[in-house]
Amino acid sequence: MTKRLALIDMGTNTFHLLITEVDEKGQRTDFVKTKLPVRLGQGGISKGEIAPEAYERALKTLKDFRRQIDEYGVETVQAMATSMVRNASNGDDFIKDIYKQTDIRVEIIDGDREAELIYFGVRSAGVLDEQTSLIMDIGGGSVEFIICNNQEIFWKQSFEVGAQRLMDKFYTQDPIPTEQVEAEKSYLADVLQPLTEAVAKYKPVRLVGASGTFDTLCDIDALSRGDNSRQLNPPAASSLEVADFYKIYQDLLHKTHEERLVIPGMLEMRVDMIVLASIVVDFVLETYNLQEINASAYALKEGVLAQALASM
Repeated sequence: MTKRLALIDMGTNTFHLLITEVDEKGQRTDFVKTKLPVRLGQGGISKGEIAPEAYERALKTLKDFRRQIDEYGVETVQAMATSMVRNASNGDDFIKDIYKQTDIRVEIIDGDREAELIYFGVRSAGVLDEQTSLIMDIGGGSVEFIICNNQEIFWKQSFEVGAQRLMDKFYTQDPIPTEQVEAEKSYLADVLQPLTEAVAKYKPVRLVGASGTFDTLCDIDALSRGDNSRQLNPPAASSLEVADFYKIYQDLLHKTHEERLVIPGMLEMRVDMIVLASIVVDFVLETYNLQEINASAYALKEGVLAQALASM
């Protein structure tokens, strides 16, 4: 039996829509795969509320998602909201307004469930093996860490240290001053103490980056070598040499907003946040002595899809 599904991931920075059809053999046909810079956290994340402009942008985007869902005659719609909505004082009103205006029921998922779904998404990209890996998914509101292999999760936790939150805290000038880079790292050392203990216990051998930031880093890396095949056919799994990451990272730290914007592979919606996110990547590589970076284009919504297919 063929099943048509729509999956919506309402992130703090980006909203994703995936409309796909799965046949009885489990073969997938994607009709719509879109990500939009809704910036739900902009102007309100540090106050713990969704700001009016962001609220309106989100509703407008979801009305458009609804139109596409109806166009493709989708039977099953699953929508998830994460860090920004679960921490916003007006999050519940927002969910009610979405249902009223679009007939889309949104599930607010906690950090633990978010980490679990990211694991299933990354696993379905084929990037994990029997070695122990540390998955990191840097969102706008939260960052999820999962220590795992392709069989099981050993440890997982979500931390409210996403790129939009870090921007509000440390992005005081452009380019970012060295003392702010150090301040962010020292903040991370403090907040990520539970991760440090888990890494000491489970000893992951490599970093697996999921979604946004890592997609962009891999795009920049490929284009710097004159390889535009990623643009034409984005792979589910990629690898990035640690030395190549550091080359891009140094460049990001020392360029202004305008200079970063013209880097081949850079997305406008990520041009500032990627600086703060890359500092997190640097911190993790350095603190936990990881020598290898893999990247998964699959994350939360693919995890929801993997679980939906398993229950078919």
